[in-house]
Amino acid sequence: MSNERPRILCISLSPLRSDARVLRQISLLSEIGDVTTVGFGAAPDGVFAHHQVPEGLSTLPQTPLGIVRLALRMHRSAEISAPAVRWTANRVGGHTFDLVVANEARALGVAHRIADGAPVWADMHEWAPEERTHILRWRLLVAPFMVHLCRTYLPPSALVTTVGDGIAALYRQQFDVPALVMRNAGGFRALKPSPVSDEQIRLVHSGAAIHGRRLELMIETMKLLDARFTLDLYLMPGGDGGAYLRELRASAAPDSRITFHPPVPPEDLPRVLNAYDVGVFWIPPTHTNARLTLPNKFFDFVQARLMVAVGPSPEMAELVTRHDLGVISHDFTPESCAQSLTSLDMESVRSAKAASDAAAQELSFENDAAHIRAVIERILGARSGGETPPQEEKA
Repeated sequence: MSNERPRILCISLSPLRSDARVLRQISLLSEIGDVTTVGFGAAPDGVFAHHQVPEGLSTLPQTPLGIVRLALRMHRSAEISAPAVRWTANRVGGHTFDLVVANEARALGVAHRIADGAPVWADMHEWAPEERTHILRWRLLVAPFMVHLCRTYLPPSALVTTVGDGIAALYRQQFDVPALVMRNAGGFRALKPSPVSDEQIRLVHSGAAIHGRRLELMIETMKLLDARFTLDLYLMPGGDGGAYLRELRASAAPDSRITFHPPVPPEDLPRVLNAYDVGVFWIPPTHTNARLTLPNKFFDFVQARLMVAVGPSPEMAELVTRHDLGVISHDFTPESCAQSLTSLDMESVRSAKAASDAAAQELSFENDAAHIRAVIERILGARSGGETPPQEEKA
């Protein structure tokens, strides 16, 4: 390659400064080239240029004409009809890039259009065809559109990544693409396990208050736990204007052991969580993404050097078992979740926190990023040499 740094466009139709996965992605890309970002909100730190999508623009074809196109399965004409996608195409189209990154399926069509033959990295995050299957209108109108975008644009993408092995297998099976795994792991933090009290076990959870995650399960579980246990919640309001968060507060109000805190920026979470003992996350498998979830918070718990308590979610349970990180409930009932915790003593908590400390390097962003960076550099090197990387390079 020449001495000129590669020009990289990163499209994520999300609030970039609060999107932990995309921020980590940008940090990796910035080591390789000059990164231009497209997304909502202010520019992330360290980027070469930023195009701020106007607030309020929908990322799906939710205009009257767009809905008609979805209903009639006119998917090709719907690809650029979402207001935020059309804005991106108009704003950035015509510029030349050496690599274009599409975060999630809704950005795939516009990314390939802007790339104009340059390689595209499709970071699919989760399983796109079932992103919001709890909403009937989404299942009927949007899910087939997501399938169209994946079927059309994943095979010609130079790199496809997702958050875990189970979802990567789905992309391979359903769309015949060699998806790689880049987990939602945060950067390595040089922390040590905090001391464990002889009288109290401090549970903690962080994330967004989204109804489908059934966070009330934690409150129901607390009612079954003895006085040793406390629960602290660092929750940000979901897309419902905070209605679900208010419901949770009201439900927890009678229990003085449950405390709500303001949300914490992603970069500060491990340090804040380090004061606690057990990170908890029980999410019933109501859809594919819930069943195969391996979220940011799991890795935040590890970097905070906490014990981890989860349900029988296969991706999280496998890591808990492999690294002896904590406990796994038999199912997602409050009784089972409580039972997984009631047998804990202080020594078992200390042992699991020490296991998190031992696993923190392996379960870090740096560990995953090294492999993905090598793939990207091969893709860019092949482009500079006028060649296309062989298919097996992506597997």
